[in-house]
Parts: sequence; structure tokens; C-alpha cells
Amino acid sequence: MKSIAVFVILLLLALVAFANDQNDSIAVNQLQEIVVQAPRVIHKADMDVYYPSRSAVDNSKNGLQLLGNLMIPSLTVTESMGTVQATGAAVQVRINGRESSIDQVRSLLPGTIKRVEWIDNPGLRYNGADYVLNFIVSNPTVGGAFQAEAEPALNAPWGYAWADLKLNSGRSQWKIGGNFKYSNHLKSHRDYTETFTYPDGESITRNETSRGGYIDNTMGRAWIEYSYIKPDTTVFFAGINDYHTFRNRTHYDGLMEYSNRPDDILLSDRTGSNGNNPQFSLYLEQHFDNKQTLVVDFRTLLYFGKSYSDYMEHLPGATDYLTDVHTLIKDRNQAYAIEADYMKRWNNSRFTAGVSYSANRNRSVYENLGGEIFHQRQDKVYFFAEYFQRVRKFTFTAGLGAQYTDFLFKESNQGSSSWNMRPQATITYGINRAHNFRLSFESWQSTPSLAETNVAPQQLDGFQWRIGNPNLKTSNSYMLTLRYNFNVPRVSGQFGIRAFTSPNAITPLLYWDNDRLITTYENSRGLKNLTFFLAPQVDVIPDWVMLGAYIQYRMENMRGTGYDYNGYNWSGNATLRVTHWGFTLMYQYLKARRDLWGEKISWGEDINVIDLSYNWKNWQFGAGVIMPFGRYDQGSRMISKWNTNERNMRLDMRMPYIKVSYNFQWGHQKQVAQKKINAGASVDASTAGGR
Repeated sequence: MKSIAVFVILLLLALVAFANDQNDSIAVNQLQEIVVQAPRVIHKADMDVYYPSRSAVDNSKNGLQLLGNLMIPSLTVTESMGTVQATGAAVQVRINGRESSIDQVRSLLPGTIKRVEWIDNPGLRYNGADYVLNFIVSNPTVGGAFQAEAEPALNAPWGYAWADLKLNSGRSQWKIGGNFKYSNHLKSHRDYTETFTYPDGESITRNETSRGGYIDNTMGRAWIEYSYIKPDTTVFFAGINDYHTFRNRTHYDGLMEYSNRPDDILLSDRTGSNGNNPQFSLYLEQHFDNKQTLVVDFRTLLYFGKSYSDYMEHLPGATDYLTDVHTLIKDRNQAYAIEADYMKRWNNSRFTAGVSYSANRNRSVYENLGGEIFHQRQDKVYFFAEYFQRVRKFTFTAGLGAQYTDFLFKESNQGSSSWNMRPQATITYGINRAHNFRLSFESWQSTPSLAETNVAPQQLDGFQWRIGNPNLKTSNSYMLTLRYNFNVPRVSGQFGIRAFTSPNAITPLLYWDNDRLITTYENSRGLKNLTFFLAPQVDVIPDWVMLGAYIQYRMENMRGTGYDYNGYNWSGNATLRVTHWGFTLMYQYLKARRDLWGEKISWGEDINVIDLSYNWKNWQFGAGVIMPFGRYDQGSRMISKWNTNERNMRLDMRMPYIKVSYNFQWGHQKQVAQKKINAGASVDASTAGGR
């Protein structure tokens, strides 16, 4: 309740500040795009551009801290958790156009970040990304930099640490670094109640009482990169990145009460995974006369790992198990991708065309099935062309992409192939320098995953099994969004309406096979939703007190075989940041989006954070508390006629922490490689079934 009260107070402050009719004078620079009066943001036809203020730079020791200080309203930056999200969806992060990771954003020097481009309707060359955040980094003036940070919790085995070193020689730059994030035996429990209904109408209810549990989530990453830059002529980049999951496991013990049994049953439910994910990338960018550019990018990823699931039920004091299910999958998977783009610019227009190819080769060994081996092959080819034109107060972008997808299971010779078209268009109208409208239409495709298509049966518990469907087709999604961007003295932001449909979305499907409840997957009859959103940013006291918020209301309908559901929910976030005399105080509240997908409603973390930091020379010292108010919750609810349940995962997340950052620079440093594209390879990993 305290968190909700704080959230309401922050929203009231935003409305009061929005109504404030002060006549502030703000300087305006004339640009070629649509220009608005704003302290730090310019709304262009295809993106919002944020320019870091001196205060934001001075109070940041790395790129992720600076991103939080920019207070982009629809963006949720939780530095203590190392996450960046927008409206509950993933954000693709790039540095000078090159797709990057949060670790690489952290290693940016705040003083070298010229601007941040926020793209909430990415074009066709981003190949289906929901949102894109691009950091434009200038030439640093030093020849080397060393950065490090550590953030341990004080009352729990949780925290992270990272370090990064940059060295330069002529036009070359070397970069080496690593990070380590750990969660070791965090105490947890879950609340779980479910009812199974058979086709004849008979039902069984299971009520689980927690007897304790824990979560481990420990992983590390190491990287080494080389770049060669000859300005306005050639950029070459090579990088090796190794991501290792040491422990990722969830263990629960509970007492299960059955409605049709006189005795309670003890259960153990354990799932986990670990593995190694090395990656290698090469990039070449060549500029030609008449504003022409050719870019080629290659990427390869490997995955060597295993996942397991153990589920056991037994009567108290008994030695025999009523249910004893063990799944162990060992993966040796590969992914490759190559992309080439051609770009041509004129004074008021530009043309971009490209082609990409990606391939996945997966090999999974099911140890619980006597070492049976399954091979899956997936290939994708993507073509696109896009044209941008500016005419007075209007700008137009239109393009068309085409994707060919083919996948096959070797052992069963089952699979499918398809061609899908991807049209996209945007029109922007600038009323004046303070207001504009943008209407955009976009479409994309989603290919079936390894888990959704694998025909190997997995037993989840005494009732439930999971079997993939190799006959799934690539699904299509379409979205139409109208945005109104506004800027008045001390307030900027966006209001919008978004309509979305995925007429053949890939979703789970439940059915009974004798006394077994099977979860498989289907191309459903479709998901539709309509969303209203408001994202204000308020300078309550310029450079001292800033307030940002994102409020979203969504109505949706999901239809599949034998069901038709409607859903309605609110979500959003609010951040208050106070900065003065080297101190920064931040409070953040996040209410996660409730997603209806198939016959399941799921939600991420409802979380809040308080953080206080102080800058002194090359150092930053800080302290904070995760979940100072309220109760941590993350869970899901099944609404199927065959299985209704609600699951809430509870963690003791009220964790105070300390933070120490160090940033030292010297000499003369070259610019980081400016990749304009990134080949879209992603390696698959199996998931052992869990209840």
C-alpha cells in the first residue's frame, strides 16, 4: 500500500507540474528534422533524441547510470538489477549502431556520450525489435580508461561486480573486461493452488503449502574486442564474448493437499540449467562517394549446456515415491548469421536495402530417455528495402521486408517452410516546434522455438506432460500506433494509442490423453489488444528534481482451440530523482504488465528501489534498498477449463546494498567502432519441464 500511495503522489506531482504555466525561455537549435522546444529531447520523425545535460554527466560514472539520469519516460532503468525495459518488453541496446549488451553500456564513459537515440517504432533493418536504444559516442580525448564497480547486498548472498580496460594505438583500440553476477541460495517459497478438471466433469484440487526453498542465479561474462577506425572511410570490428552460467536453479519443497486423498503428500520440485555460450563477431563498414555506405556483419554463437527437472512426491515416512520424474537434456547448439546493408542518402531522403541469412543447428541428448538424440535445423533468409522522405512538415517512411523460414527435425523428417511479407510505414506531422503526431504501422514474424517444436515427451509431474509440435507455422504480428509528442515549459512526453494483432500466434494448447494432461503448442486463432499510454517527464526543479512516469492501460482478447478470453490491466512505472551537491537520491516504483498468452496470465516483478549516491573525484559511493516497501511478487495464473491455478513466487527481496564505482582516464583514446547493423543470430537452448 505504501508503494501505491507513493506512485499516486508522483503522478499527482506530474499533473501539477504539467498545469504550471510558467514562461520559461529555452534555447532552440534549428535542425533538418522536426524540431521541438525541450531541455534535452528532440522529437524527430523516426526517433526521440536525448542530449545529456552537464548535471546528468557529472553525476554518472558509467553509461548505465547516465541512461537512468536521462529519465526517458517510457524506459525503466533499474541499475541495481542491471535491467532496461520499456512497457515490460525487451529493449535492443546499441552503441553507435552496433548491437550491444548492458555490460557494454555500463563500460561507456559518460563524457563521451553525445546523445541517446530512443526508437519506439524501429524500421525494417532492425528486424522485428520492439524498441531500440542507440548510444552515439564521440571521440574520447584520452588514450586509456579503466572502470570498475561492485554492488554487494548487506543481508543476502547477492550482488555483482565488473571491470573494463581500454587501450589505444594509432587507429586501433583494444578493449578487455568482465563481469560477475551472483545469487546464492536466496530464500524463496511459492503459493500454489490448482484444480484439474477431466472431460467427464470430475475435478481434483491440489493445494501446496511451502516448506521452504531457494534460488541460485550466478553467471559471468568476459570479452575482448579490437577495432580499427579510419574516419569517414573504414571501420573494422572483431570481438569475442564468452557468457557462462554457473548456477541457475530453483528448488522448492512443499506439502501438497489433494481433494481426493486423505493423506497430505510431501513434494520436491527442482529445475535448473548451466552452460557456456561463446560468441564471435566480425564487422566491416566502407564509405563511398556520393553518401553511399556498404556494411557487412558476421556473427556466430555456440551453446554447450544442460538443463534438468526433478519432481518427486511421497507420503510422510514412506520410502517409495508416488511420483518420481527426472529430465536431463544436454545441448550442443550452434547459430550463424551474416547480413549486408546498402545505404544511400540525399538532402531530404534516404534509401536502405539489405539481405541477411541465419542458421541454427541444434543437437539435444535426452539422458532420461536412454540417451536418445534429437537434431533440429532452422534457416532464415530476410530481404528488405526502406525509403525515407521529408516534405515540409511531413515525413514519410515506407518499406517492405520478405522472410523465408525453413526448419526440420532430422529424426522424424518433420518440419515446415514458409514465405512471409513484412510491410512497414510511418508518417509524421509537425504542428510546430513543440508538438507533433506520428502514425506508424509495422509487422514482423516469430518462428517456433526449439522447446515448442521438439517432439520428445517430457513429464512435468504426476498429471502433466509436455510435447512439442513440429507442424507449427511461423506466426505474424501487426501493430498500428498513433503517438502525440508534446513539449511545454518543464514538461515533455508522449501520449499514444496502440492496436496489436497476431492472428496465428504460437501459444500453448492443453488436452487430455487418458489420465495425462498434455501441453503442446498450436497456431492459435489469435491475440488482439488495444493499449492507451501516457509518458510524462517533468523538470520539477531544473537540474535538481526530475520526475518521470509511464502509465498504460490495455484491453485484450485471446482465442485458441476451445477458449476465448478477455483481459484488462493497468501497469506502469514512476521515477523521482533529486540531484544536488554531488548527491543523487532516486526512488523507483514498477508495476509489471499482466500478459495474457494462450490460457495463461503472467506477470514479472512488481518492485521498488531507493538509492542514494555521492560523487567524489574519480569515485562514486552509494547505498540503497531493493523492495523497501511492499511484498515481492512474480507469478502466473492458468485459466484453462482443464487446469486452473495461481502461482506466486515469493523472495525475501528487502535487501540493503552498498555500491562503489571507480573511473580513471588518461592519454589519447580512439573512437569506439561504429557498427550500423548487427547480424541477428541467436542460439537456442532446451528447457527441461517444470511445474
